[in-house]
Amino acid sequence: MMNIRNLKQSFAAYFNSETEIIVRAPGRVNLIGEHTDYNDGFVLPMAIDRAVWLALRPRADKTVRLFSLDIPTPTNASLQADSVFELNALTKGSGWLEYPKGIAYQLQEAGYELNGFDAIITGNVPRGAGLSSSAAVELAVARAFAAVSGFTWDAPRMAKIAQKAENEWVGVNCGIMDQMASAVCKEGHALFLDCRSLEFQHVLLPKGVSIVILDTSTRRGLVVSTYNERRSQCEEAARWFGVKALRDVSVEEFERGKLALPKEHRDNVSPVEGGKEERLDEVMLKRAKHIITENARVLEAVHVMKAGNIKRLGELFDASHDSLRDDFEVTNDALNIIVDCAREQEGCYGARMTGAGFGGCAVALVKEQNAKEFANAVSAAYRQRSGLEASVYICKASEGASLIKG
Repeated sequence: MMNIRNLKQSFAAYFNSETEIIVRAPGRVNLIGEHTDYNDGFVLPMAIDRAVWLALRPRADKTVRLFSLDIPTPTNASLQADSVFELNALTKGSGWLEYPKGIAYQLQEAGYELNGFDAIITGNVPRGAGLSSSAAVELAVARAFAAVSGFTWDAPRMAKIAQKAENEWVGVNCGIMDQMASAVCKEGHALFLDCRSLEFQHVLLPKGVSIVILDTSTRRGLVVSTYNERRSQCEEAARWFGVKALRDVSVEEFERGKLALPKEHRDNVSPVEGGKEERLDEVMLKRAKHIITENARVLEAVHVMKAGNIKRLGELFDASHDSLRDDFEVTNDALNIIVDCAREQEGCYGARMTGAGFGGCAVALVKEQNAKEFANAVSAAYRQRSGLEASVYICKASEGASLIKG
């Protein structure tokens, strides 16, 4: 939990005045449903008790002064001005400030009249770990603008605006899951989200279990080309199946589609399109298989969570990771090692990579009474096998973007 008193003191020291408003927006961990979001599919994230915080006061003009306690502020005066922007004269630059600027731009494009503010920003969501630190920044800034500008907070709409800011201003072609999780999640619950309709429901987490995040200390770096390749492969597979997105293909339809072919073609699926036979190669078949089976796993996960069937939920975690490793091929050695270490421990129901892959974090479903012992054992086993240090977080499901009293 953030120390509100220290945050207020930091604001007072920097701006020589008192804080009037404090907002927070959480990071998230995706429990299951990986790479399904951009296939119009289903996801099941939860907001975590790690967040981005802003202490602020309104201004009477259109200036935003936003200083980070986590990123060193340059002493050069001309560079320091990069942490100040004018709402009436927004221009693109580079660095972390583009996220707040993108939010400001898209809010104004959507018709909101914004006021400026002075703010200190800080957070404890690990950057680059696949826990959506960027979405947390976006929603915290949006919540701040709502507070100082006097417009009604509409969490789903703010999530869409934040996604648009990241897509069009920052230039990251992300799906909607991260922003929705940071905006609308409910304490003690996971968020079952239909990424096509944006319909959602809060699903109570089972009693007696802990969600444990296992940070491999490896970072995925620049995998944009690989991400775009996976996305393109999924789109091509959807065209072959004759659907808008792979979300529209059931597991049964997928299996029937393979079995309907001559035996020699079952690994190289061949449709007839415009009178010309074309083949869907084995790689794209594997990509499609992951998305189609992963959507089915999310739907089953919601059902078994409501039924309190923790054992089956853990099995779905395991199956998801195996599919991401073997069919979608987005894990790395560190992720596979830490998942293996987790699965070996007493009290672990299941474990899987979470996030885009190629580094970052895994998530494990663990018996609550074993959580601390589990964390220590996984850290030790991972260090021995990989030579790397893991950061392990025993998490609670937290509330979405909100105003904080104190």
